[in-house]
Amino acid sequence: MWEYTDKVQQHFLNPHNVGELEKPSGTGDVGSLACGDALKLTIKVDDNEIITDAKFKTFGCASAIASSSVLTEIVKGMTIDEAAKLTNEDIAGALGGLPKEKMHCSVMGREALEAAIADYRGVILPMAEGEVVCECFGVTDLEIIRAIKESELRSVEEITNFTKAGGGCGKCEDRLREILQQTVEGLAADKIKPHKDKRMTTLQKIKKIEDVLEREIKPTLKKDGGDIELVDVDGDFVTVSLRGACSGCQSSQTTLKEYVEKKLREQVIDTLIVEEDK
Repeated sequence: MWEYTDKVQQHFLNPHNVGELEKPSGTGDVGSLACGDALKLTIKVDDNEIITDAKFKTFGCASAIASSSVLTEIVKGMTIDEAAKLTNEDIAGALGGLPKEKMHCSVMGREALEAAIADYRGVILPMAEGEVVCECFGVTDLEIIRAIKESELRSVEEITNFTKAGGGCGKCEDRLREILQQTVEGLAADKIKPHKDKRMTTLQKIKKIEDVLEREIKPTLKKDGGDIELVDVDGDFVTVSLRGACSGCQSSQTTLKEYVEKKLREQVIDTLIVEEDK
């Protein structure tokens, strides 16, 4: 069961600005009823390019309705340029946060706003011109790449949480993993400075990972009856197997991301992505 903040509950139980504006200046339609989430956002813009009103119609869960409701409150009074800079994190933050599994609802809100602004300006959104990766939810590679960069996503599960890609039939998971690896490696390459040493070889990387596992991570996990084994290293992707009390634990993903991955990034390479062997 997800835990919702008081703000989320307030905007879900008593949503603001429900409906559709007559003769709107811009309309943003995103999602699909067939996919389970859909949002129609209409905005009114005055001669000074200030958003004077906004209304929404949403088909979706509590988080989708709350995100849409708070979005209409946020944008009213903003200029078009200010609204164009709004992020999904701003929407989630205005609600006091969203469960990680529901972050795609704030992303849908941001996408609807971008579509409404594009409609007002009479332009085509670049995201719509990308290659469709997830056919179940119509998510493009450009949307996935932006989510990875903006929200620092480091796993396919996180991509699904933020974009819904991979949350249907699952056929696109290999492609999602490929996009994730390419994007993360590209970000790492951008950070490389001329005076830095050349990139570690795979063998050097494996040895360093094994050293950190043996020296720090395993002893800590064993204190709570758990253990960990290195399964594979493929580029920056590190596959491990959790053993003992850690295997099947509800907090296993937290252990992987907040402890194992963090330690390996600190002491090996800061672009490593740790995944559990399945």
